[in-house]
Amino acid sequence: MGTHARLLFCWLCLQVIFATVLSDVWKAEVVSELKTLVSSCVVMPCKFQYPGKQLPDSRIRGIWHKQDKRDQRLYHEDHTEIADNFKNRTKLLGHLGEKNCTLEIDKVKNHDHGPFCFRAEIPTLDKYSFVESCVTLSMMPAPEKPKLEQMKTLEDGVPTMFKCSIRHTCPSHPPTITWSRSNSEATWSNRDILHGNWEVESLLNFMPTEKDDFTELTCTVSFHGGLQSLVSSAIHVKRKANFLHIIIPVVAVLGTSLLFGGVFYIMCKKYRRQIQDLQSRNANGMWSRMSRMSQRFRSVDWREPEEAGR
Repeated sequence: MGTHARLLFCWLCLQVIFATVLSDVWKAEVVSELKTLVSSCVVMPCKFQYPGKQLPDSRIRGIWHKQDKRDQRLYHEDHTEIADNFKNRTKLLGHLGEKNCTLEIDKVKNHDHGPFCFRAEIPTLDKYSFVESCVTLSMMPAPEKPKLEQMKTLEDGVPTMFKCSIRHTCPSHPPTITWSRSNSEATWSNRDILHGNWEVESLLNFMPTEKDDFTELTCTVSFHGGLQSLVSSAIHVKRKANFLHIIIPVVAVLGTSLLFGGVFYIMCKKYRRQIQDLQSRNANGMWSRMSRMSQRFRSVDWREPEEAGR
């Protein structure tokens, strides 16, 4: 191999080495596509790497621009450098010194598609646009319906839990959830489910009664920007086992029987006393007198023959 060939080979090797090193140093991590609700906001997660030691925020300038038009900036620390249709709608949420370039776009318009790329400028070092790692927004003119989870059949007087949830990409202004039952307790949470997506959910602690049978429960989600979405579900309540239709007639029959039995006993007792009173009166009445007189007459008749014989 000649000297010229060796030099060319070494130069190619150095190019590969430096390209690998630079690609590892200047690197950005973003979510390539995010669903975005028009009129709401979207937060685009972003992390980046730059060569050298970590610097404070004041030593780093962060810029967001369109992929094919770098002069169309949607964020710049100098507001005069921002395109008119993005002014007062973008905010850098991350700290550049911590290598966080997360951006928020508020009041999303249906033409905010992108792709959008981040650019870092370090005056004492270098400038770099991460055009290989850009974000595209997929517009939703209307919100999706929330997801409502519940038991198919509820039992009267048995506490149950309802869950209403929906995904979103606006964690800085998360949606709010309300229920059609204001007299019940509900909890609320907003959690990161990764890749720029979040899920807000509300748990409703509900005590169904017979009055709730064949009614509806509605969960309403209100988004930042004014749009709403709701979902309703029919409630079917399983009633408790009720034996009143058997107990009441039996109790009525027993009560009636006891009443008539008591009346009969009192009447019998009363008539028995009356009979005893009549019997006691007859002992000193007319019949007793007549019987005593007849006994006297008989004793007189027996005495007269005896005296005649004498």
